Amino acid sequence: MYAIKAEVTDADAAVFEFRQQKTMYGGKQIAQGDTVYVFANENEGGAGLVARGTVIAAQACPKKAGVERQTPRVSITVRRSARIKRSLGRSELKRFSDWSDGRPETELNFKFYRQATNKIVGISDKAAAFLQQFF
Repeated sequence: MYAIKAEVTDADAAVFEFRQQKTMYGGKQIAQGDTVYVFANENEGGAGLVARGTVIAAQACPKKAGVERQTPRVSITVRRSARIKRSLGRSELKRFSDWSDGRPETELNFKFYRQATNKIVGISDKAAAFLQQFF
């Protein structure tokens, strides 16, 4: 399972396209058919978790020549399969900051909000089950 935090201009769209997204925590393994939870970046006017969907296309982006250290990037297209029923974002996850407590809320806070950048991340089964409660 995966989650993405990115700029989402239309949270009600049937299909989301995310181009050249940074990947972390196993996010570069995302592939067609995978489930992904979509978070609209609050720093870009979003509201946190907005949808769950299925990856219908995924393509690794080539690295830039002459740049020594690069985070892998991937472009994905996601077909929305569900809309949220209740909100989840930075304000709800902020208090979960004991990085070693094993809670799914803490995992999501760590992976998405410890750094402000947009990214695709791999998530644990426990975090996926937690997110499923919002649909």
